[in-house]
Amino acid sequence: MIKASEWFQNETSTDKPWLILGKGPTFRKAKTADLSGYHTIALNHVAREMPCDAVLLMDLDVLDVAGEQMERNAQFFFLPWHPHIDFQPAAEGLDHFIERYPVLQKIEREGRLVVFNAETAKNLAPIAGEPTTQIKFSSAEAALNLLANNGVKSIRTLGVDGGNTYANKFDDLNSVTLLKNGQQNFERQFEKFSETLRRHPDLTFGPLTTNAPVRIFIGGDPTQVLGAKMFEYSVRQYASMSVKCEIINNDGLPVPADPNKRARTGFSFCRFKIPELCNYRGRAIYVDADMQVFTDIKDLWTRDFEDSWLLYSELPDDGKGERIPQYSVMLLDCAKLDWDAKALVASLERDDMDYPKLMHHFSMMPSEKKLPLLDYEWNSLEHYEENKTKLIHYTDMPTQPWVSHQNPNGELWYSALRDAIRDEFVSLEEIYEEIHRGHISPLLPEWAGLPALPNAKQLAKDWVPPFRRFIKK
Repeated sequence: MIKASEWFQNETSTDKPWLILGKGPTFRKAKTADLSGYHTIALNHVAREMPCDAVLLMDLDVLDVAGEQMERNAQFFFLPWHPHIDFQPAAEGLDHFIERYPVLQKIEREGRLVVFNAETAKNLAPIAGEPTTQIKFSSAEAALNLLANNGVKSIRTLGVDGGNTYANKFDDLNSVTLLKNGQQNFERQFEKFSETLRRHPDLTFGPLTTNAPVRIFIGGDPTQVLGAKMFEYSVRQYASMSVKCEIINNDGLPVPADPNKRARTGFSFCRFKIPELCNYRGRAIYVDADMQVFTDIKDLWTRDFEDSWLLYSELPDDGKGERIPQYSVMLLDCAKLDWDAKALVASLERDDMDYPKLMHHFSMMPSEKKLPLLDYEWNSLEHYEENKTKLIHYTDMPTQPWVSHQNPNGELWYSALRDAIRDEFVSLEEIYEEIHRGHISPLLPEWAGLPALPNAKQLAKDWVPPFRRFIKK
C-alpha cells in the first residue's frame, strides 16, 4: 500500500488540473466533454462506467458489485485506512480486508492501492505518518480535500450536483446506495466545499459546466475598503466554488462638466468597465460594497440568461403597479456587452443620454436583453428574513452598520466582523487604520464588541461620515 501523501509526491504532477467525477445528473456530459486535459478521479461506482486515473472508494461494498469493472478502468485505487462497510468505518485497518477481496489483492500487488486516513474514523487508530483527510457527508469531500491538501491548484467537478438524484447511468443504484447514508439530499457537501476553499484560498474549484472562479466586481471608493472586504468575507463563508473579488471605482473615466451629470458616488460609473476588464469574455457579477451575503454565490453565478445579456432585480411591487429596476446587483454576459465605459460617460456630456436613463434604466441596452430574473432576495434593501434573504443591501447611508449603531440588522454585520477577525481575514489594526482615515465610525469596535481605541469617544465627536462629505448636486 502507498500512503496518499507519498503518492502525490512521487506519482503525479500537481500542476495539471484534476476532475472529480460523481454520479449526479451532469455525469451524462462526460460522454461528450473533452477530458484529455485533466487527471480524473472517479467516485465509487463511477469507475465502472469509464476509464479514469484513479477511483476513490469509501465503501468496500462497492467492490462486491463492480470491483472487476473498476479494476479494468481505474489505474489507482484510493481507500481509507478504515474503509466503510454499510456506510460506517470498520474497526479494522485496510490490511485486514485485502485477503477477502481478490481485486484488492491484485491492485496491492501491482502497487496501485493508495491509502489515506479519513475523518470519519477519527476515533479509530490511523495509519501512521499520514494526515487526516476531511470528510463529513460525501465522497466528493474526501476527493476534494485529498487533492487540495496535497498541493493540487485546479480542481473541477462533473456529476457532483447536489439534489437527490443520480444520472440515468446509475438507475440500478437508486434502491441500493442513493442517500442511504441518512442524508436528505446531497446539498450538505457544499458547506464542506466552502470550508475547504477557505483553507485553500488560491485553489480554483468549481463545476466543469460553468466558469470558475466566480468573478465579482465590487463598486467602492477608498472610504469603503472595509465594507468591500467584509462583502468578500461573507461570500467566502458560503461559496462552494472559488471566487475572485476585485474593487473598482471611477478612476480613469471622464468627469462631465455639468455637475448634474456627474457620478453620485466615487464608483457610480465603474460598473460599465466590467466587460472590458473581462476582455469581453465569460460572466461577471457586479455589486456595491455595502452588502452582505448569506448563501452560496453559485446560485447567482449559474443563473440562466434566457437569451438576455444582463440580469438584475426589481423591488417588490409598491402597490402602485410600479417596480424600480435595481442595477446594484447584476449578472453580466461580458461576451455580449460591448460597453465602452469612457464613451458611455461621454454620452452624458453630449446630451445623448441623461443620468437617469444611463444609471437607473440602462437605456443604452435593448430592453429585451436586460431581464429582472434575479429574485428580490438577491438585493434585499435594508431587509432581512432568516433562511430567505440571500443578500442584504445596507443602502441607507446614515444607518450603515459601520456608520451608525441604529441599523436594525446591524448585528448581522457585527457578528460577521467578529468572525472575520477570528478567521484572520480582517485585523483589528485594519479597523483602527480605517478609523484614523475617517472612513468608519470610531465607535465601530465598541458596537461590534471589539477592543475600542482609548480615545474613541473623543474621535467620535469630531467625526463626519464620508457620505456627508459628498457635495450633492
